[in-house]
Amino acid sequence: MYFPRLLSERLEARASRGKVRLLFGPRQTGKTMLLEHGIPGIHRIDLGAPSERRLYEADPARLARELKALPAKVRSVVLDEIQKVPPLLDEVQSLYDQDRKRFEFFLTGSSARKLRTDSANLLPGRSHVFRLGPVTLLETSRESAFDWMGRKAPAEGAKGFPPQSLARQLTLGSLPGVRLETQAAARETLRAYVENYLEEEIRREAVVRDLGPFSLFVRLAALESGHPINLTRLSQEAGIGLATLRNYYDVLADTFVGYRVPAYGRAGRKRLLTTPKFLFFDLGVRNAAADASLDPGSYGATGGELLQQWVGSELVTRAMTLGQGDRVTFWRTVTGAEVDFVWEGKKEDLPIEVKWTENPRSEDARHLETFLDAYPERAQRGLLVCRTPRRQQLSERVMAIPWDEM
Repeated sequence: MYFPRLLSERLEARASRGKVRLLFGPRQTGKTMLLEHGIPGIHRIDLGAPSERRLYEADPARLARELKALPAKVRSVVLDEIQKVPPLLDEVQSLYDQDRKRFEFFLTGSSARKLRTDSANLLPGRSHVFRLGPVTLLETSRESAFDWMGRKAPAEGAKGFPPQSLARQLTLGSLPGVRLETQAAARETLRAYVENYLEEEIRREAVVRDLGPFSLFVRLAALESGHPINLTRLSQEAGIGLATLRNYYDVLADTFVGYRVPAYGRAGRKRLLTTPKFLFFDLGVRNAAADASLDPGSYGATGGELLQQWVGSELVTRAMTLGQGDRVTFWRTVTGAEVDFVWEGKKEDLPIEVKWTENPRSEDARHLETFLDAYPERAQRGLLVCRTPRRQQLSERVMAIPWDEM
């Protein structure tokens, strides 16, 4: 079963025609399915298959010979997992430069690390880069949405992924395939994801040679997801050196398993903390990596923390998908004032606080008000995301909204 993804609008837009399109994202976010359903008549080469990969590793020029032999009606070429054979990027460039109208190239990848460390040719001036993540609320068939982004909300009955409960969202996450599985199947899928991908795939790329310390780090990083990175404490708990920990965090970021959320950096009168937060890209994967319960509703006292992480992941994924230059940061002063996330737009910065409460009060908005007072030229309103069943105006500038109306 296929449901349209929001990214397809940008991927197929006129502005990217005539460019090589690089589509990056974690495993199982639906990169290949998006292309197979959105691009007609594709010729696909799966470099993730060992037999295919070995052919092109031994002879990269084979690609050009095979593509030139294709019928003229075949124009769209998909190279899946391009990071497996980086020399093929040179072949793509050569074919592109010879005749830009002959082929439309779509290259997918689940890791940017090997491409960067091998100084791979990323086709400067010839390519557009896209990022695909888990399913966002904008891709579900909700009946209504609070349109804080200035985008048209999904219409009633619009085709999209079926909505799911908050309990399932916070435990099993938002990977496309996982959303459509039974709870029992979803739990097994997520455990296999951590075991087979976070460990075996990363080791297979020779990024991490000693899997024992890395496996321990993945669990600790999952438990610390949503908090500012504290390398010193992690080093003491895990017995892993600081330089190695920095490298491990880079591995998670380069394989799109997690995001660094930077501190808000605009000038102001208040002294700010600058250590970035780190977020796993999906709560289901985070929970499996942390050995947490994957039974919906079993999160207990950690519900508020999980809701905050879900909001952060939703915002970062949304910003990457829309590709409008917006970014997600967080704000914390040395005196303890804190706003969980800030959506930094071109014309406006929107502070967003997350609370577990079903009954928000005006005092829940105090840090949002502090932020709005500190940056009046950039921020005029704030949002409190919580479990309230309906929107509430907490103050002249701050509105509380249900979590599913983000």
